[in-house]
Amino acid sequence: MMREDSAKEIIEKYSRKLQSQLKTENPESYSREYEKFRDEMVSVPGSYEKWAKSVGNIVNIKISDRDRIRVQRELDIAHLDVAASQAVTLSLISMLGIFFLTLFSVAAIYFIKYPNGFASLSFQALSDLALMFFLGIVAAMFIFYWTYSMPKRLANHWRLQASAQMVPAILYVVVYMKHTSNLEKAIQFASLHLEGPLALDFKKIFYDVEIGKFSTIKQSLDNYLEQWKDYAPEFVESFHLVESSLFEPLDGRRVEILEKSLQIILDGVYEKMLKYSREIRSPLTNLYMLGIILPTLGLALLPLASTLLQGAVRWVHVFVLFNIIVPFFVMYMVGEVLLKRPGGYGEGATLELNPNYAQFKSKKPWVVAGLIALPFLILGFLPFIFQFDFVSSLGLQNDYTFSDFGVDILGDAKFFDFQEFEGERVGPFGPVAILASLFVPFALVLFFSTAFRKKTEGLIKSRENTKKLEREFANSLFQLGNRLGDGMPAEIVFGKISASTKGQQSSEFFSYVNQNIQQGMSLERAVFDRKRGAILYYPSALIATSMRILIESARKGLSIAARSLMSISEYVKNIERINQRLSDLLAEIVSDMKSNMVFLAPLLAGIVVGLSAMITFILNKLQELQVAGQNSDIPFDLGSAFGIFNVQTMIPPYFIQIAIGIYIVQVIFILTGALVTVDSGRDPLKEKYELSRNLRSGVMIYLITALISIIALSVLGAIAFGGFGG
Repeated sequence: MMREDSAKEIIEKYSRKLQSQLKTENPESYSREYEKFRDEMVSVPGSYEKWAKSVGNIVNIKISDRDRIRVQRELDIAHLDVAASQAVTLSLISMLGIFFLTLFSVAAIYFIKYPNGFASLSFQALSDLALMFFLGIVAAMFIFYWTYSMPKRLANHWRLQASAQMVPAILYVVVYMKHTSNLEKAIQFASLHLEGPLALDFKKIFYDVEIGKFSTIKQSLDNYLEQWKDYAPEFVESFHLVESSLFEPLDGRRVEILEKSLQIILDGVYEKMLKYSREIRSPLTNLYMLGIILPTLGLALLPLASTLLQGAVRWVHVFVLFNIIVPFFVMYMVGEVLLKRPGGYGEGATLELNPNYAQFKSKKPWVVAGLIALPFLILGFLPFIFQFDFVSSLGLQNDYTFSDFGVDILGDAKFFDFQEFEGERVGPFGPVAILASLFVPFALVLFFSTAFRKKTEGLIKSRENTKKLEREFANSLFQLGNRLGDGMPAEIVFGKISASTKGQQSSEFFSYVNQNIQQGMSLERAVFDRKRGAILYYPSALIATSMRILIESARKGLSIAARSLMSISEYVKNIERINQRLSDLLAEIVSDMKSNMVFLAPLLAGIVVGLSAMITFILNKLQELQVAGQNSDIPFDLGSAFGIFNVQTMIPPYFIQIAIGIYIVQVIFILTGALVTVDSGRDPLKEKYELSRNLRSGVMIYLITALISIIALSVLGAIAFGGFGG
């Protein structure tokens, strides 16, 4: 009993000692903070966690130790409270569920629609059932891949978000430990002021000590660093150097080691991105050729292929192939490229902290964009609207010919050209119908680009102003450090710096701080007040980091604050140089892919649409020749020679154009997200902003090219047949 009491007293004694050193609130509050913070940060994968816990407990599937360790490691990195067996069970049950649902659906349709058995099935009905079963198998395989790889993708998503804060994290720790050689307080300082997932990770380092998992902060930190040893070894090495500085008796040597740790992570990030920029050239080229060029060229052959196959290939097959299967294939290839992206570089600021974040989350832009796009979508379906009976009551015909409007060059060609085939109405095959179909992708682009522009225009302007300020901030910090080094109080320095930097972007920031101080605010409130703080107008991670370090180091003395700001100024210059070099490395890749995405691919797709329209027009004329050739003086029955080309069995160019237009929109969505991630890491704001621009430019090039191609090639075909007839 005495031994237990003595042990308890020793634990309480050292707990009080650690508490007095940290000079913070009761450490037990960290556990509540950690749980609250985790609930806020892990809101995105919450649905996966919920499904894995519910579906994953239906049956207990045993997996190999190797797979269990790998999957569990990914789940732990993503901070998901899910067991590896639950994740694998979710994948298998999802796949089997889709498979049996497809099987039962096909069987039900077969027995209900065809009670007389297999003999009553037509070739078309059999192909429809086979297509449905095939799509079900593809969907089941995709669902299995998607759910099975979800832990890996969520872990990578977490890494990208966390690694963007790695350099600021080392900076926080290094600058703090330069004046206070205490690892616990440095990590605590970093955990309170970092953004995003890395802040949660640093809080968990304390949390693991509090619950007794580890006895010291160093043990907990070393355990945490294990998960980064393969993905970000420079981060691990930097922290090990920070730890080694604790054992240096000489102050100069200790500071030198700390500065070395910061340089190591900067150099490490640069080397990894240099290697990555070389490795992704070939995959991105393959992606462009296999995912964009090849499918688009294949579409050019569809009109002829469909008529040669006598209707076996229909427009629904085109939509399934080019708007479902091929985009999923492109997404898979893009995902493999992005999974290899190293961390440590990219936009690190958390979007949710921006004061205009409500604008980004608002649903109002979607409503406005929908109202703007709806009339154009109706115009796109005009050929089908004209086939309804109510059109006749308005005094309009269901279709018109060009000669009705005095356009004799196209003769009796119909606007929409619906035709009867085996008792069904097929089409439209007319050139006006193809032109009307251009409004469908136009409406989609108008909807998304308008919504994204309204969501991001305010925030992106704020970010651009902040970037301008950051470019000037290194020199301003140097001046700030010089004034503090001369013994001038921090509260007075901001007014002096504001006057000396007048005309620059940074002058406005220092002016805001100075005004708040003159109105009675403390320095910390003048910068970070939630209602009037200067940082609200310049939501920059770099500026916030610098100001927090200034406030913290100023408590230790003006000379320490001056040295800290000088260090940050040098750090800002270094990081700017590295960012510039990294941008140069990625510029060629990003530029090539963007030009392919918004220019070459839309241009090629537009020409393909024009070719489809011309082929349809030629086949229509050939059918007319086939009929006319029987009663003409032409010695060779040219129409009969081309009788195998039946226009009614081909895929209408109307549907081909819509499929191509939607595919171009899908490709721009997928590749824009990929290029933003490659260039800037996970950055939803930049992704939406770039989408609004790329959709407008890329699809407009496609629509203009398609419009010119349809008109020019159709007229060219008409002139050629006119000369032949003459």
